[in-house]
Amino acid sequence: MTKNNAFKNYLFIPLFGTVILLMSLGCGAQEKDRILVFTKTDGFVHESIPAGKVALMQAGREAGFEVDTTSDASEFRDNLKKYEVVVFLNTTGNVLNERQQSAFEKFIQAGGGFVGIHSAADTEYDWPWYGKLVGGYFKSHPHIQEAVINVVDRDHISTAHLPKQWEREDEWYNYKELNPEVNFLATLNEESYEGGENGEHHPIAWFHHYDGGRAFYTGGGHTSISYEEPDFLKHVLNGILWAAGRK
Repeated sequence: MTKNNAFKNYLFIPLFGTVILLMSLGCGAQEKDRILVFTKTDGFVHESIPAGKVALMQAGREAGFEVDTTSDASEFRDNLKKYEVVVFLNTTGNVLNERQQSAFEKFIQAGGGFVGIHSAADTEYDWPWYGKLVGGYFKSHPHIQEAVINVVDRDHISTAHLPKQWEREDEWYNYKELNPEVNFLATLNEESYEGGENGEHHPIAWFHHYDGGRAFYTGGGHTSISYEEPDFLKHVLNGILWAAGRK
């Protein structure tokens, strides 16, 4: 080896090491992006929760998020500060005590994000703040069946990939106490299935800014097969990205 080549190789080694170090630092920064998937139930337990957890963990990792899952409400304390978004995945009933509710309110007020999936709307009926956050409460539902979803806002990141009329099978909720301040993304065509009770305007997905934070809700996700549907998963994942404040 000539002296010149040796000198070039000598320079290359630290430069290459610097590149690797910078790449590692970049990866480390990305690893700080975390979401919490919360699955506590106090009542009906959806069989799809395990499938939903696995799908969100995989999709989150692919999008650059570290994903923690828990059914332990004691996580709702100062520990929430390390998360960008908290996902209520098919929660039911009263799942947080007063101190935990207060911690979650502070998380949202500090700019945190919330994503509610399906029976997140069947949760915390005695907590008005949460009712406005999630955007509406579960009222009833018919049997699982196929329905036509009218995507009324295709400018939002969570629905931009969807057709104007999206046909899929799920358990379709009827809602009560809908928050009129949310922005509706999609509505159900009640003529396309049996058992609708909200009339011509039957929202099934929405988003809004609320009390300092961001909230996204979708009524799909009752069935395990939902979490194998690319369009539905992208709908949920991009809702999470929006709730995290990502463009």
